[in-house]
Amino acid sequence: MIFTPSVLHHQSCGKHCNLYFPDTFSLLCWNVHKSNKTNPAFKPFIQKLLTAKHLYLCLFQEAEFLGETFIIDECAYDAAANLEIKKYFYGVLTACRTESSSAKAFLSKKKEGMVGPYKSLLLSTYPLSEEKTLLVLNIHAINFRENSTYALELEAYTNKVKAHKGPMIVAGDFNAWNKTRREELQKLCKALSLEMVVFENTGKVKSFMGYPLDFVLYRGLKCIEKEVIDDHGISDHNPLWVTFQV
Repeated sequence: MIFTPSVLHHQSCGKHCNLYFPDTFSLLCWNVHKSNKTNPAFKPFIQKLLTAKHLYLCLFQEAEFLGETFIIDECAYDAAANLEIKKYFYGVLTACRTESSSAKAFLSKKKEGMVGPYKSLLLSTYPLSEEKTLLVLNIHAINFRENSTYALELEAYTNKVKAHKGPMIVAGDFNAWNKTRREELQKLCKALSLEMVVFENTGKVKSFMGYPLDFVLYRGLKCIEKEVIDDHGISDHNPLWVTFQV
């Protein structure tokens, strides 16, 4: 197991990508628990959702990728690695039917525990139109560290995107598993003027000690549909599906 500096991977569309986002688009946010390559059910499940749920933008955490090991033909992707094991990379991956205008990979300031890996973070921008740019921050937040470290990490996330003036989506596995961490997440929302998607079936959202871990935060968009999808048996997290209107 090798802990390397964050590596940015890019894969262009296998088919023609759209130049801009449509007026209405659907997002999927999902910690796939390194199952996208090892579980044969993953690819047909995603292909089914691409059609049935009209997926346009997908944010994955704990994804495995190397070259073409993570291909959705209809999408281009950027990925930020925090782990390299036998030439395979793991981290956060954002796939979209519009290619990103820019993408940057970051690592957390601190490691998981004393000897664990860093966490990866992916900041991507996409053209909504000639005038508007959507910023997307794909997060897998630090887990096995004290609350003060968690607070510093979320502050760093805020600082990376606070200069952006337009629409924004910040989503992923925030590991906000206690009251203090949840309060830090609320601070991030306030600092960036983000709204939180509140799912009706919250019991299906991955949680720990009664606190949900996965969130979709947004601004400059209108949330018109939302659902937690629990019929997969692929990961210990359930995908979060949201439809936005620009």
